[in-house]
Amino acid sequence: MKNTRILNILGGALLLGALPIIQPAQAEIQWLDNIVAVAGKQVITQTELNQERRMVEHQLRSRKTQVPPNSALDRQVMERLIVKKLQLQAATRVGIRIDDETLERAVAKIADENGMGMSDFRRAIRDEGLGYSEFRNNIRDELAINSLRERQIKKRVNITEQEIDDFIEANVGAAANTEYSLSHILVSIPGAASPEQIEKSKAEISKIRARALEGADFSQLAITHSDGQKALEGGNLGWRKTAELPSIFSAEVKKLKTGEISNPIRSPSGFHLVKLNDSKGSAAGPKTTESKARHILIKGDDAQKTLKRLRAEIKAGEDFATLAKQHSADVGSGKQGGDLGWTFPGTFVPEFEATLEQLKVGEISQPFASQFGWHILQLMDQRTATIPQEMLRQRAKQLLSQQKQEEELQLWLRRLRDEAFVEYRLPGMDPADES
Repeated sequence: MKNTRILNILGGALLLGALPIIQPAQAEIQWLDNIVAVAGKQVITQTELNQERRMVEHQLRSRKTQVPPNSALDRQVMERLIVKKLQLQAATRVGIRIDDETLERAVAKIADENGMGMSDFRRAIRDEGLGYSEFRNNIRDELAINSLRERQIKKRVNITEQEIDDFIEANVGAAANTEYSLSHILVSIPGAASPEQIEKSKAEISKIRARALEGADFSQLAITHSDGQKALEGGNLGWRKTAELPSIFSAEVKKLKTGEISNPIRSPSGFHLVKLNDSKGSAAGPKTTESKARHILIKGDDAQKTLKRLRAEIKAGEDFATLAKQHSADVGSGKQGGDLGWTFPGTFVPEFEATLEQLKVGEISQPFASQFGWHILQLMDQRTATIPQEMLRQRAKQLLSQQKQEEELQLWLRRLRDEAFVEYRLPGMDPADES
């Protein structure tokens, strides 16, 4: 959970961190919060930097990833805070406001997805060491940033019919459904980089690659050196199918064996390294598994409890279809006994798809949450089917759009960062100071 507490400078006359406060009872000096950087029109304080670093350290340890030295981690955390504040200021400039109703819906969804009521959820947040009001502010910030990115990035992406044709030809085949687990390092270059800056970035990426080939941990190198959005996650990009790979990586990734690291890859945003952690699966032809399923949807505070009871009744012999007609809040499928018909992968929301994928024929899921409420789901049957051409083209367009949006996001963030006023007030933080 990200913790952002923004301190405003009024009139520019007060330098926080220059004025001691003396408590007479203890006769001790306590310093007000130091400003460690300025990003646009906002400041970053030492407290913010410390809190963000503690959160990142907690995440790294939970993934059993070695925490890098404070100096390296502080620089990455500082950059994350700078970019976040610049995005929030950009959101304000274009009039993005997250109202309380939207915020409450988002918080309630997070609680639902964690299987908690609001009182338990507030308690869990406190157990993580974060106040509930701070948590709500963080979620409001995330919603504003997501809205800004959607507005700024989508308008830059255009998909032609020829691109869809080329994409299908390249990705529907023997290796179309191969999945790759990847990690990534980016050494960025400014938007209007000089030849010297480009050569410096190229030399740095080569040095990082050499260290990785000598045995240095790739995730540690990413945490310490990468300018990518996943740097503090060790550069982990997760599992991607062939069609979901960023276009600049696709050809290189297909050449790699497990554990290998690509040669430096140049893009408009900088130089990249990609490591293939693992790969799996392969399927020939544009075919997929079609599923027939049924569900019961319940909304409200007691939805999870109600579905547990209904699931127990079904397991004890009650008819699923009858209970769906009586209780399901999904009016359309409820009238059909919860029957959703035959569907292809990608038809439902991600939570629904993930649950369906784990079920065996005849099995009923445990209650799970989605944006619509709480569900139980039964997989009734499966069959292999040819993907309809219309669906194939729609899916290709979605994947192409996703690829282009990832590339545009990196470029947009780099431009936003390059064009902003940023001042560092801690020694060793400014990347320009590096030799």
